[in-house]
Amino acid sequence: MGYAVLGERDNRWQPRKGLEGPFFYANGRVLYYDPKEGQYYDPLTDYYVEQDEINELHAHLARMLSR
Repeated sequence: MGYAVLGERDNRWQPRKGLEGPFFYANGRVLYYDPKEGQYYDPLTDYYVEQDEINELHAHLARMLSR
């Protein structure tokens, strides 16, 4: 089993009521999962993230961990 250190976490990203996370990605992005909507939420843009973007973020993370 492997792991990757993604950098220091900023203390401004705290758990939010009704959302899961925060989830920290290698590209510096921080997202929360909204189980009610079934989508990831980006607090910086105040929008839900398209599923294609989420798939790419997860694929990138999987590639990092498989090295």
